[in-house]
Formats: sequence, structure tokens, C-alpha cells
Amino acid sequence: MSLEVENLRVYYQTLAGDVKALDGVSFSLADGEIMGLAGESGCGKSTLGKSLIRLTSRMKYIEGTVMLDSHALPVWDTAKMVPFRFKEVSIIPQYAMSAMNPTRKIGKMIAELLESRQVKFKTMLPELRRRLELVGLAPEVLDLYPIELSGGMKQRMVMVLSTLLNPSLLIADEITSALDVSSQKAVSELLVEFRDRAFVKSVIFITHDLSILYQIADTIMVMYAGKLAEKAPTEVIVKSPRHPYTKLLISSLPEVGVKYSEKKLTGIPGKPPLLLDPPTGCRFRDRCPLAFEKCREEPPFLEVEPGHFTACWAVFQDQPAAEKVVVENA
Repeated sequence: MSLEVENLRVYYQTLAGDVKALDGVSFSLADGEIMGLAGESGCGKSTLGKSLIRLTSRMKYIEGTVMLDSHALPVWDTAKMVPFRFKEVSIIPQYAMSAMNPTRKIGKMIAELLESRQVKFKTMLPELRRRLELVGLAPEVLDLYPIELSGGMKQRMVMVLSTLLNPSLLIADEITSALDVSSQKAVSELLVEFRDRAFVKSVIFITHDLSILYQIADTIMVMYAGKLAEKAPTEVIVKSPRHPYTKLLISSLPEVGVKYSEKKLTGIPGKPPLLLDPPTGCRFRDRCPLAFEKCREEPPFLEVEPGHFTACWAVFQDQPAAEKVVVENA
């Protein structure tokens, strides 16, 4: 097993109190697995990704353990995480410029990064050039400043930079959101190739775009209001979801070839709860068409079928009528 996360809680500190953005998350990621992490804005996707590599000043570690390749990561301590970054766990941020120094030429920037990890730039130069060629970048980009690259070129450059030391875990945080469609496809396919070439062991791909995950992810994990809702193989999540939120999320997506006049898109009624003071029990219950009295208790995240996990009392009690309601309301 590549990654094991147990009961991870990370809150944001504000003047109004702690925002419970990541509230008791447990899951595992296998060697070679590309896991898509999906959910609406504010559900905790990016917070989970950042929590595995670097806590910002506003983030407060509450509890939980993170094991990577059977070694504990000190995610609660930014300084202690330094030896693990780039070598064991690495991240491609949503905006490529967040990972690049605008005052340094790219080659100089990479040299400084490698030296900070006690790796000689000259020894890595042949491999660096090979990987640049792999992503369609000429070696001459090393003599350019980041601003001289297009958005797609920056993103591919950061992909090379983030995986140059062959980390075990790569976190890709909304890396296609600022790209055009053709660049999105190219970047997504490169992630799969990086995994296949063993540049990384496993990948967490954070995105709103389920269509991209359907093409490249082995599994998809859905989050809602700081909690896990469902995790299963991609084909199962897309075609046979069990959690009501996942069903409604997928049903709100447009279908290729289907006209609006034939099938109107339906959103999910209501709003997510405020995480300054989240409700007890299931956090989706106020918006859920299946909610019943038991939902006032928090559901555990359990395996309901081999490799298929969910947190829903209706699913646990196997209510066929309730599932029918979800399909009809979708």
C-alpha cells in the first residue's frame, strides 16, 4: 500500500473560529493507483491535498496519521516535512506560477531546488533533458524565464519539476482548470504516462471535471463538506454510484448528444453547510432526498462491496425504494 490516511483533521483558523475543512478523513491509495478526488467547491479537496505535503499558516493540524510506503509523514510540522517534499511526496499546484520563481531562469531555479535536496544539477541534467523532450519542451526552455512560457508549457514544466526526483506520491491540484481543452487532454495523458514510466508510484488528481477523471483515473473519491462520501473504481462511480450525493452530482452533468429540450439539467437543491459550525450527523442530510431519522447520526465510511466505500445510512440499510427515489429525482 502506497498511502494510508487515518482520521485526518485539518481546520482553518479564522477570526470567527475554526473552519472544519477536513474533518476525520480515512482512506488508502495503492501502488500504481491514480485516484481522482472530486466534489463541489469548498468540500475540502484541495485542503486534503495540501495537508499531505505542507500546511499553510492558516491551517491547523488537529489529529490523524499519514503513512507513505509504511513510513509516517510528520504532516503536523512544516519544517519536519522538508526532507520528504519532492523526494517522497510532491505537488503540482493549480497555478503553475505558484511553483516557479519569476525572477529566476528555469534552469537556475531547478538547480537551486536540486542543490537544496543535496542533488547535483549536472548529474540530473541528462534525465532533465529527457523528460523535457517527453513532455514536448525543448532544452532551450531552461534558459527562459517562466513568464516567457505559455500556460500549457508552464504546466508541463512544473510536471517535470515536481517529478524529477521520482516521488512516491504526486498530488495534482486542479492542474487542468486554467487550460484549454487540448492542453487539458495532453496534461492528463502525461500524468498517466508518468505513472506508467514509474516517475511516480501513485497520483491524487484533484478536479471538478469528472469527464477527465473518467478517462484517466483508476478510482474516484467524492468529498462533501469536509467528509468522504464515496470511493470506488471509476466505472462503478460513474455508472453505479451508491451515495445520494454522488448520484445527484453525476446526474447534473450534461450528456454528449442529448439536447436540453430532451433532458433538462438539474442541479442539487440547497447549499452546503457552513463548516464553522457544521450540523451533526450526515452533512448532506438537509439536501438529501433519502434523509431519515438515522441520518442525525454520523455515518461511518464503510466498504459496501469489494473496493467500494461509502458513508450513507440508506445504503447500509439497503433500501431499494430509497434508491429508486434518487434515480427518479436525478
